[in-house]
Amino acid sequence: MYIKSQPDPIRLEIFKNLYQFIAEQMGIVLQNTATSVNIKERLDFSCAIFDSSGLLVANAPHIPVHLGSMSESVRSLINDKGDTLKPGNVYLSNNPYNGGTHLPDVTAINPVFLDSCENNPCFTPLFFVASRGHQADIGGITPGSMPPNSTTVEEEGILFDNFLLVEEGNFRENSVKQHLSNHTYPARNPDQNLADFKAQIAANERGVQELRKMVSQYELDTVQAYMTFVQANAEESVRRAIAVLKDGSFTYKMDDGSQIQVKVTIYPENRSATIDFTGTSLQLNSNFNAPKAVTQAAVLYVFRTLVDDNIPLNAGCLNPLEIIIPVGCMLNPTYPAAVVAGNVETSQTIVDALYGALGVMAASQGTMNNFTFGNEQYQYYETICGGSGAGIDFDGTDGVHSHMTNSRLTDPEVLETRYPVLLESFSIRPDSGGKGKYSGGNGVVRRIRFLEQMTANILSGHRLIPPFGLNGGEAGKVGRNWIQRQNGIGENLDSTATVEMKTGDVFVIETPGGGGFGQIS
Repeated sequence: MYIKSQPDPIRLEIFKNLYQFIAEQMGIVLQNTATSVNIKERLDFSCAIFDSSGLLVANAPHIPVHLGSMSESVRSLINDKGDTLKPGNVYLSNNPYNGGTHLPDVTAINPVFLDSCENNPCFTPLFFVASRGHQADIGGITPGSMPPNSTTVEEEGILFDNFLLVEEGNFRENSVKQHLSNHTYPARNPDQNLADFKAQIAANERGVQELRKMVSQYELDTVQAYMTFVQANAEESVRRAIAVLKDGSFTYKMDDGSQIQVKVTIYPENRSATIDFTGTSLQLNSNFNAPKAVTQAAVLYVFRTLVDDNIPLNAGCLNPLEIIIPVGCMLNPTYPAAVVAGNVETSQTIVDALYGALGVMAASQGTMNNFTFGNEQYQYYETICGGSGAGIDFDGTDGVHSHMTNSRLTDPEVLETRYPVLLESFSIRPDSGGKGKYSGGNGVVRRIRFLEQMTANILSGHRLIPPFGLNGGEAGKVGRNWIQRQNGIGENLDSTATVEMKTGDVFVIETPGGGGFGQIS
């Protein structure tokens, strides 16, 4: 079939939606078949499809920090196992130095081959599909695998690096179990890990089936050509958005004293931009280092949000951007740096620093308020909403997950049924958003009472540094973490803390508000 060098506009729209539909179908299967609260209730997962070279084509609107970095995982697999990829194989990866975000986010990747090998080598994948799910526990020094005080990646859990999970259709259960247990800090609930891995396998299989169905309906050349067209269309959309931007720079300090420094240079003649992170703090001894793939995901997210067109987030969005991230800084650390907070906390700071440099939006709460608790029997993880920042012509929003996360909170009934805790209250935190011509959104207050003794951890930011306002707008209020013991005594906690909770103790998390934009006239 002859493919034109320019896409048919109607067909382009059809294929854009078809590719996204496949990723959405994968997500539905994953949610329906998973057993963990993390995936089934909180929707802390992402699904996407990739071309033969591992470049992102389309995704469902899941978690931005996953979606912008998954391509690195797929390309790592191609580089590592390219000659040995076979139909029916599924690979697991969570290596933060090969496209992973942090260890709890485990990616299952399927190479996609056609049923018929006519005109195509049988062992050359034509596409890839992948699903990334946040595991409730993947080992490490604290239950929930989000340790506040880890200093190496080994302390954060089990590392999978292009691990063969399914070999030509056979699930390698014993090998996976052995891998989960053969570690200084083994996984606490391997059966739950296995159940979620199987759900990811099912999700990927749906993606494989849908891509094969698409090829049989439209022919391979057309499907592959429109993958390229969809990426080119996204590139053009980002170039149009860049054309109206101005140069800018921003330095944003974090609670631990480290800083993100970014300079954005716009080149109007070819509608491109350079994003330079030179001047950012060196690699940290803490776990607030963000893997390079996470930094790229944050940049990709920001420039995608500046586009008005309805385009899928994909590799084309990155083509107009040159991203400079010095090796050995906290946004491009070297092994074995700890990274668990870099994915969830530092990624948010990168986004706000970029919006600050571009002058388009005040800071949002700038943290995911990562709360984990557990023991040998139970492990739970959640991120908690806060205020979003105000912009040039809009107010911020109260109590919302913003920017690099897009997950839910567990329904109170499910939380209290599955875990020995009581959600005592969950409310808006009044007057925590920064005032301005447009006001920042308010944070929330979440109080959880423990009905059993457990270890609880908080990994958060903006407990010391307030989310900034822009153009005369006020900063949002900082967050606060504290314990109300059963005897009435209160204990203040730092941005990151591990604490032993006794029966009757209440863990209180007050999340930050977003910054305001513009002076009040």
